[in-house]
Amino acid sequence: MDRYVVVGNPIEHSLSPDIHRAFAQQTGQTLEYAKLFAPRGEFAPTLDAFFDAGGCGANVTLPFKAEAHAWVDRLDVSAEMSGAVNTIARDGDATIGHNTDGLGLLADLDAHGVDLVGRRLLLLGAGGASRGILGPLLAAGVRNVVVANRTVARAETLVAELASGVVSACSLRTVAGPFDIVINSTSAGLAGEGELIAPEAVQGALCYDLSYARGEATPFCAWANAAGAREAVDGLGMLVEQAAYAFAIWRGVSPDARTVLAALRS
Repeated sequence: MDRYVVVGNPIEHSLSPDIHRAFAQQTGQTLEYAKLFAPRGEFAPTLDAFFDAGGCGANVTLPFKAEAHAWVDRLDVSAEMSGAVNTIARDGDATIGHNTDGLGLLADLDAHGVDLVGRRLLLLGAGGASRGILGPLLAAGVRNVVVANRTVARAETLVAELASGVVSACSLRTVAGPFDIVINSTSAGLAGEGELIAPEAVQGALCYDLSYARGEATPFCAWANAAGAREAVDGLGMLVEQAAYAFAIWRGVSPDARTVLAALRS
């Protein structure tokens, strides 16, 4: 049977197996999908062992998306532009790196009726998750983007790589609004941390957390709501949408992401 995994650290919280099993049932596909823990510093040997044993594909989550970019044999355009890989497929003996995060985010924002054209956007974090969504956000027509990171040099490096006149960098401590949209791509929520910036920066803004929590608000969404955000949305919809793109890459059929999302929400 064809085997797939989601690899990360931590990985216990991942809903990806539930999502892909639902996709498989919906589309009549037969496969196995499991969680794969990789110790920090051992991402490459962990993936080597999985694919050497006949694995067909993998999703990659925090903190390994940049390492996956270096590990694969070839990159598609989305992965090459972003510098991060969240989906790995096989092509014979070769591995191909893709990035479906940006497409998943845009699909979920569209489902929430968000028009990105001309918007001022704040992106919190400058890691692999940020890299995966910045290109699609710019292509969607945002007016400008501020990338804020605890270590401002890392944000500045990302901005320099993009070479775009509409993207700038700052530290989390110096964020100054107002913004139309605020996206949290940091992993702070996994440690229960919600307040990353001054409350004024999110007042009146749509806040979107790439993290998710079933049945409750993420720490960032809870904080943003209390700070005066217009709306705070978690990343479960993005997770399901990007997974649908990954599933289509692997299996050649596109599942109905919104039906699976509704089941997870309920």
